[in-house]
Amino acid sequence: MNKHFLGDTTVLLGRSLRHITRSPDTIITTAIMPIAMMLMFVYVFGGAIRTGSGTSYVNYMLPGILLITVASGIAYTAYRLFMDMKGGIFERFQSMPTARSSVLWAHVLTSLVANLVSLVVVTLVALLMGFRSSAGVPAWLAVAGILVLFTLALTWIAVIPGLSAKTMEGASAFSYPLIFLPFLSSAFVPTDTMPTILRVFAENQPVTSIVNAIRALFAGRPVGDDIWIALAWCAGILAVAYAFAMTTYRRKIS
Repeated sequence: MNKHFLGDTTVLLGRSLRHITRSPDTIITTAIMPIAMMLMFVYVFGGAIRTGSGTSYVNYMLPGILLITVASGIAYTAYRLFMDMKGGIFERFQSMPTARSSVLWAHVLTSLVANLVSLVVVTLVALLMGFRSSAGVPAWLAVAGILVLFTLALTWIAVIPGLSAKTMEGASAFSYPLIFLPFLSSAFVPTDTMPTILRVFAENQPVTSIVNAIRALFAGRPVGDDIWIALAWCAGILAVAYAFAMTTYRRKIS
């Protein structure tokens, strides 16, 4: 690794963050859709949905909304990467004495920062809507750790279309299935209310274990195996996405 990697990445991260602060609508737009969905589910559908958990519906569905927030936010990562690729920014920095991967890592860390801000905004709105948690500091830190790992995993997935897409629409369209995935999980309704085939899928896909782990941490309940399954899913997705993304990146800049 280039000895200037950390310094170069820090400088380029500052560049990317300045772009976001000059257009805060990116974060606002990312947060608006999950907030609108939260308002709709809680105030329109919430009274008709029985979770069987004895908790308020906003408490039940917030973990799923947080994952949707991340899934919608990473579309902007792919978009920014695509625009930099088309604008020749990568080639320009490669001609300078900078670490080869620092440009890419700056985009990834920018995605992490932007998504964390959006997650905080969504959580604050949930508190105004009645969300309450009995979790202590360690549980909140565990939730934060899961969300950071989940964000990094999806961000590295976003890097792949951001580098390889032919059009701007193609760069961001990949996020749609990721946004839809929480609806096929325990995020909004218990899986035991679903038809058999759908229930089997819902109980064995990553979002369900992540949502269940975060929900238990918020409620101050034992998380059981869910947290380890959630971490295994996040780490596995991150490792595979990182390998494919770096392969794509090396091919693009070679």
